[in-house]
Amino acid sequence: MSLYLISYLYLMSLFSLVYMRSHILLSLMLLEFVILSLLIIIILNLLYSFIFYYYLFMMMFYVCESVLGLTILVTMIRNHGNDYLNMMFKW
Repeated sequence: MSLYLISYLYLMSLFSLVYMRSHILLSLMLLEFVILSLLIIIILNLLYSFIFYYYLFMMMFYVCESVLGLTILVTMIRNHGNDYLNMMFKW
């Protein structure tokens, strides 16, 4: 894939994340798409330098972020009964 296409995917997913903020699950999926496109950009940039431990280090943080997001989603559904994002800021 071209780096321009992947950069376009990154920007479109970032704009979608900013404008579609109704449900937490939708926001988490868009955040994972942003992270996936960033990971592809990192892989393409580090492809010829043979620094694969950086890739593993970034994957570790991405997995931890995903687990934390799903934990917040499950906790919020148990407490409030829905996953609307505006329920988080109800004060």
